Amino acid sequence: MENFSRIDIFDTKGIEYIFVIGYLLILIFYWKVSNKEVRFAGQIQKVISNLSASLLRIPQGLFYNPNHAWTHLDESGTAKVGMDDFLQHVVGEIKFANLKNPGETIKKGDLLTEIVQNGKRLQVFSPISGKIINTNVTLSKNPELVNEDPYGKGWIYQIKPANWMTETSSCYLADEATKWTTKELERFKDFLTGGSMKKFSTEPFMVLLQDGGELRDNILSELPDNIWKDFQIQFLNSTVTEG
Repeated sequence: MENFSRIDIFDTKGIEYIFVIGYLLILIFYWKVSNKEVRFAGQIQKVISNLSASLLRIPQGLFYNPNHAWTHLDESGTAKVGMDDFLQHVVGEIKFANLKNPGETIKKGDLLTEIVQNGKRLQVFSPISGKIINTNVTLSKNPELVNEDPYGKGWIYQIKPANWMTETSSCYLADEATKWTTKELERFKDFLTGGSMKKFSTEPFMVLLQDGGELRDNILSELPDNIWKDFQIQFLNSTVTEG
């Protein structure tokens, strides 16, 4: 033990090193916490989506009726119908009411289904006439399929068309469908800023906008029943008698 000597760090500069190391550890801790907060804020921002044209899905092989129903003719000769992505993004989570049964006939402009949210309703009308072959009964228990996959698992009916060529002539297809949907989005913004919000709500329209003036996704879910009724007239009723 003669070769060893006891050193008291408090009598040397060791205590200063401990303070420096402790200070650095505190800085590292707060740096990690702040970075996590930034990443978390970025994740939240991704969840809060803007309703923009780039967000909307518009498959090019489908026929889009001006009242926001779509249809597609399968090789079997039956046509699937449903509501388009614009409508589901505007409304948000919904439930279905008044679904028809297989074997019933439907005419273009007849009620396809009602979509319901917290007591508020919108009516969706059929883009074609024919006999209903199948009803997507899964939607009764899992209506979110329309939000997740409106053109796939979210179809509403399979119909045997009665007058396919004539009744789809007023629909939009391919690039025309993309252009039309973009215009509908702008028309919807004008509908709120220049019309319904001023008529039926005391809320300033700016509270409904994201940074950059974009509409919030599912924006109609935040608005009162009067605006839903006005939306029905302006966007869903206007073409039901065509064809």
